[in-house]
Amino acid sequence: MTLGNSASEARRVLCLGAYILDILGRPISRLPDTQNSQLIEEIRLTVAGTAGGTAVDLARLGIPTSAAGALGDDAAGRFVRTLLDDAGVDTRWLATIAGVQTSCTMLPIAPDGSRPAWHVRGANALFGAEHLPWTELGEFAAVHVGGVNALPGFDGDTCVQLMSAAKQAGCIVTADCLGAKRADAADLLRRYLPYVDVFLPNDLEALKITGADRVSDAAAAFRNMGAGAVVVTTGPDGCVVADSGGVWRIPAYDVPVVDSTGCGDAFSAGVLAGLVSGWDLERCVNYGNAAAALTLQALGSDGGRLSAERVTAALSGPHRSFTDGSPGEQGVQQCRR
Repeated sequence: MTLGNSASEARRVLCLGAYILDILGRPISRLPDTQNSQLIEEIRLTVAGTAGGTAVDLARLGIPTSAAGALGDDAAGRFVRTLLDDAGVDTRWLATIAGVQTSCTMLPIAPDGSRPAWHVRGANALFGAEHLPWTELGEFAAVHVGGVNALPGFDGDTCVQLMSAAKQAGCIVTADCLGAKRADAADLLRRYLPYVDVFLPNDLEALKITGADRVSDAAAAFRNMGAGAVVVTTGPDGCVVADSGGVWRIPAYDVPVVDSTGCGDAFSAGVLAGLVSGWDLERCVNYGNAAAALTLQALGSDGGRLSAERVTAALSGPHRSFTDGSPGEQGVQQCRR
């Protein structure tokens, strides 16, 4: 089954939270000295962020998608809005805040695909209750909260109220993190996760927030906090999943690495596309892994040029073997097939 043009408004997703403009260059093995310049192969500007990157990818997978977030009243914000409009994302709830710059990140991508970064939080810090479509939540099949614990104007009571209202409106609720810098991250998640159907952190976030030594323990801890299901991405080792059936693993696809930027957002988009299509969790995760694998092979959050057809074709690709000593651990099912 492909999603493509068969997607209907009944599957509309709201992606709310962090919207960022990424400025990326590759390959960069060292920074130029003093005033010297250095030739590289590619520079790109893309919509990113745990809401922004996911919104673009969902739209390209054929899922009607709306954006809610905050941009600055600057050229970067206008460019982000244009890119979202061009991708087919509904931007009517994307606020423009005067006197603040749009959130931006500069990423020098290393030859191995790793991505150190310089970031300006900008307008994302001011995203709050006044920017949310409270009365329109019933329009959506799913609400994705992109960047819990990284949105100071939204985290806490507003996030709880939004998730509760989305559940009351009949929405699927998903959430992910944007780092794990807050000391009270675990306390906040204890408030959020009872409203979350699928929680989507990465392994570094999961381990830091829970204090666990193993990803499977972290995933189980989030389940105990109230999440319906937890999918922890573990890079080349795929995912560790915790749900009512236990803790289990799904491997990643074996593809060449260009840039890991946006892989998590593509993964979230793939999972969401499956959820609003009524698929079981394993099928959703495999679809997300295939979307991430395409993104991994090009520069930037949308470098993989996702489409439902391309992701479906990627599902038949080879999987990686699990790395010895990886955080999936012994005793965890290798997959549920």
